[in-house]
Parts: sequence; structure tokens; C-alpha cells
Amino acid sequence: MVWLSRLFAGHEAPEARLTAGQQRLITAWRQLPAPVMGRSHYRSRYVVVDVEIAGASWQTDPLGSIGALAVVDGLIDFQQAMELVMVKAGAALEVAGRPPGQGSEQATGGGPSAEGLLEFLDFVGKAPLVAYHASFAARRIERAFAESLGVELRLPWIDLAWVMGSVFRQFGDENSRMDVWLAHFDIESIKRHNAVSDAYATAKLLQVTIARAARDGFETPASLIELEKAHRHLYQSG
Repeated sequence: MVWLSRLFAGHEAPEARLTAGQQRLITAWRQLPAPVMGRSHYRSRYVVVDVEIAGASWQTDPLGSIGALAVVDGLIDFQQAMELVMVKAGAALEVAGRPPGQGSEQATGGGPSAEGLLEFLDFVGKAPLVAYHASFAARRIERAFAESLGVELRLPWIDLAWVMGSVFRQFGDENSRMDVWLAHFDIESIKRHNAVSDAYATAKLLQVTIARAARDGFETPASLIELEKAHRHLYQSG
């Protein structure tokens, strides 16, 4: 938490802007048990996420939306889907939480709505997060939580680009675009570059990956992380 105190030195801490009810929700989330990473893929809950940027520049423009979809016991659970849309209009921010289309709220200050982020926090729980090129999504999402809620997620992230590059290295590598894998496995994307649609496409890729990984002896979320680390090490030392 030291880096957070430095970050907000001279400014009101995010916790001070939250209501007592919101702070209780964060406390309850922090008290959730850590994910059990040694269970089989088919006894685990993954949350697949994708982010879209509100603008042409992925480096400088703000986070526009987060799409999330759960893969539970190896199956995509369409009842566990969420879209958090953050559309900047002047100083206001429109947020639509779960389920999509159930109203919106206005927030000022140029940051995400606390209510929307808390809903996302409740949705994710302490599940491992999966994304294609996860470092980008992780950086943007974790920054939003730190700046708006004062929360450090500290959840395990699995980068499907690296894992697939290792598991299916005869077909592609960690630098392959997601479209390459979608085409190879004949997976249809409903609407590319839409956060929820891309989360669904990524979830389908995750299903293919865990099936092959389990066959090769990588049967748990923890083993996917180890596989990713090993592949990164080989790539960086090669």
C-alpha cells in the first residue's frame, strides 16, 4: 500500500470519497478466500476479460469499457456476463453495469463510477483473470481500481496469448493476433473490438486451450501460469 499513499500524496484518498456502504463492500471482498489455483480446470471458475479504449490511441486514450464472462467448470456461463461501459462526455461518465442495459448513472471527476467498479469487483470475486495480451488489460483495470477505489486487485492474471503460443506452438506463437487463433479454430466473433464480444471469443479460445493443456498434463490454473512463465523465460533468453 506504500505506492498508493505516494500516488495520492496531497490528494484526497479514494477511500475518503466512498460511502460507508461502499467501504463495507470492499472490506467483504478483501475477506474472500484466495482462489484455489490447484484445482482442475473443470472444477475452477475463470473470469475472462477484455477492454476497449475510448479513442483511437490505446496508449493515451481513457478506458472505454470492460467486458467479462465467466468460464465455470470448463463451460461458458452466459448467466455470468457483465459489461461495464465508461463513456466520457465532458466531465461526466456514463456507466452501465450488470446486466447490460439496466440503466446508468453519472459520475464526475473523470474517473470510473465507484458503483460500477464495485459491481465488477463483486462479479469477479477472487477468480483468476484471463485475457489475450493480459498485461494491457491488467494495467488499465488495476489503475482504475487503485485510482477510484483505493483497491489493489492482486488477482492472478493468465495471458492466453503466451499460453496458446506454448500449447499450440505448431500453429502460432505469443505474437499471433487473436484473429489468427479464431480463424484456426473456426471460432466466430460476434462483433470484433467490442469488449463483451471479444471476451466471449477469448472464452472460447480458453476452452480449447484448457482441453489441450489438460491432455498435456497442465490440468490447473496454476499450471497455466507456470506454463506462461516458462514460455516467457524461453522467449526472453532465446
